[in-house]
Parts: sequence; structure tokens; C-alpha cells
Amino acid sequence: MAKKKETTVEDKLRALYDLQLIDSRVDEIRNVRGELPLEVEDLADEVLGLKTRVDKLKTDIETINFEIGAKKNLIDEAKVLMKKYAEQQKNVRNSREFNSLTKEVEFQELEIQLAEKNIKEFKAQIDQKKIVITETKERLSERDAHLKHKKSELNAILAETEKEEKALLSKSAEYETQIEERLVKAYKRIRHNVKNGLAVVPIERGASGGSFFTIPPQVQVEIASRKKIITDEHSGRILVDPTLADEQQIKMKKLFSKL
Repeated sequence: MAKKKETTVEDKLRALYDLQLIDSRVDEIRNVRGELPLEVEDLADEVLGLKTRVDKLKTDIETINFEIGAKKNLIDEAKVLMKKYAEQQKNVRNSREFNSLTKEVEFQELEIQLAEKNIKEFKAQIDQKKIVITETKERLSERDAHLKHKKSELNAILAETEKEEKALLSKSAEYETQIEERLVKAYKRIRHNVKNGLAVVPIERGASGGSFFTIPPQVQVEIASRKKIITDEHSGRILVDPTLADEQQIKMKKLFSKL
């Protein structure tokens, strides 16, 4: 029976970095999609707010028109009373009654003047609200068109990335089975705790990827030897040498292009 090939540290490092590249690609897809739904949601809220504003302005105009109607009725009633008092003045018995009726006529004239002033003010309010309605409708039309465009964009991205994301998640699960459980657990723990979900990073310009802390030359030599798994003392990330990283990136790029 052929002896099963023993998994070397280098094999484990390559598998871990492959898994990182797959999971990072999933993160990229979700980040792109993650911003659009929020944008669509904000636009939908804005459109709803503008529609609500237009509806309120229309209700305000209806209320003001009702008030104008009430003032017109008051004017009609005042004119009837004035006519009545004018008729009564023809039959008064003394100057006191005549003066009293004259004051009533004058009061009704003042009521008419005030009502006409109110009507004029109400009409000015209506004109102003109609201007705001026109401006709001223009804004609503523009934002609604933008919302439809963004929804279309989101649907296109969903349709385009859904298949790739599903395939990547399947690959991620597949690659996990090729790595011993303790390393997978460590990888997931680091990935959860660090920025951007990067648990396995290459050395870049003498420091771990995304870090400014320089790695001592002797440690860099150990990493390049691929004899043991070494983590960054500052971030806790698993470190790989640049050559290994380049090789695995080329490999995974080919894999991604087939998904």
C-alpha cells in the first residue's frame, strides 16, 4: 500500500493563504453589494419623504380653501345683515335707534374688510404652497429616476455576483476540509478579530501586510523557510513570504476566472 503523503508546513501555509484569498473575494463581493442596498434604502426613504411632503401641502391647500369658503360665507351673511339694517333705518322712531343701526352696518363693513383681507392672505399662502409643490415634484421626479437606476444597478450586481459568491462559499468549505481543524479555528478567530478579515498576510516591505511594524530580518528568514507557522506579534495574523503569496495569488486568480 502506498504511504499517504505527509502534509508539510508549507502545504498548510499555502492552503491557509488560498482559503484567505477565497474568503477575501467573498468579502469584496459583499462590500460592493453592501453599499448599494443602503444607498437604495436611503433613496427610497427620500422619495417617500418627498411624496409625503407633496401630500401634506395638498392637504394644507384644501384646508385653506375651506377657510376661504368660510370667509366668503361670512361676507355674504354680512351683506344680508347690512341690507336688513338699512331697511330698518327707514322705520326708526328716533336718532338713538338710527345711530345704533348705523354702528351695526359699520361693524359688518369692518367684518367684510377683514374677511377680504384674510382671503387675500389665504390666496397668497396657496400660491406659495403651489410653488413649493412644483419644486418638490421636480425633486421627487429626479430622485425617483435615480432610485430606479440604483435598483436596476443593484439587481444587476445581485444577478452577476450571486452565482460567483455561491461557488466561492462552496470552495471555501472545500478548502477548509483540507486544513486541520485547529488551524481552521485559529484562522477564523484571527479573521474575526482583525481589520478587513485578513488573517493570513504576506510580508510587504519588511512588515506584515497592512501593518507598519517591521519584522526582524531573522524572523523574515524563518517565514521564508516555511518550516513553521509564524504569527505577527502585533496583530496576531499568520505570516507568509511574498513568493508563496504571489504563487498562490496566480493560482487563485485562475480559479476565480472559471467561477
